[in-house]
Amino acid sequence: MKVAVFSDVQANLPALEVAADDILAWRPDLVVMAGDLLNRGPCSRACLERFEELRRAHGWLPINGNHEVWVLRCGREAPPSPVAAEMRAFADFTHRQVADLQHAFDWWPDHLCFDGGDDASWVHITHGSLLGHRDGISASLPDEALAERLPRDTALFVGAHTHKPLVRRYGAMQILNVGSVGSPFDGDTRASYGRLELHGGRWRTEIRRLAYDRARAERDFHDSGFLAEGGPLTRILLVEWQEARVLMPHWIRRYQDAVLAGEIGLEASVTEFLDGIR
Repeated sequence: MKVAVFSDVQANLPALEVAADDILAWRPDLVVMAGDLLNRGPCSRACLERFEELRRAHGWLPINGNHEVWVLRCGREAPPSPVAAEMRAFADFTHRQVADLQHAFDWWPDHLCFDGGDDASWVHITHGSLLGHRDGISASLPDEALAERLPRDTALFVGAHTHKPLVRRYGAMQILNVGSVGSPFDGDTRASYGRLELHGGRWRTEIRRLAYDRARAERDFHDSGFLAEGGPLTRILLVEWQEARVLMPHWIRRYQDAVLAGEIGLEASVTEFLDGIR
């Protein structure tokens, strides 16, 4: 049995296209998209349309990510203040792109489980962990913190969310974090996804890395209107993508409360933050 799992496309169409072509050429028995297909990037609609084509033609399966949940919430709830509206402008940009296609993703499940033919080969796939979409498994997470995050009686747990590929073990359980197709944070700009193969009742895992047309992807940030209409925070998202490193949580810890309190403007905070990391 061959299974491909990919995640965190983050609206990067050129990366999705290359990953999809590579997966199709491998001819797996099952393909799972483990969330965050949308948002944080310029081409959410095109990525959703392409995934829908693959789902209908090849039976690819979706799982919810935190960004699908957030985009749907933005469609239901108005921002509580003008500052909050400015801070979530990139998510509202995404919602405008996909609002009429909401029916294509508002039903996605949070978890997917299957076995390779016996009770010793169960696989559990989700975006983050049992604690939620925003709680991924990372290399720095100590073993004692894993018990509440992982299912019992599972041979292989597959997650994502951190944008950093990872292979580790917890007792007899294998753990695979498939990283990110569209915006890795491990210093490697190539797209990342996971391959699983069942041999003799045991799963073998592989992280696959793929180069893609990054010049085209960067043009999409500009040509789509994402940078112009998505608010100042899109500048941080662009640098994250360019440098394949996590930045937004650092801005949040340092500036978000001050911006919400009116102590510094959002544009000024982004400029100061980016100047400070260069």
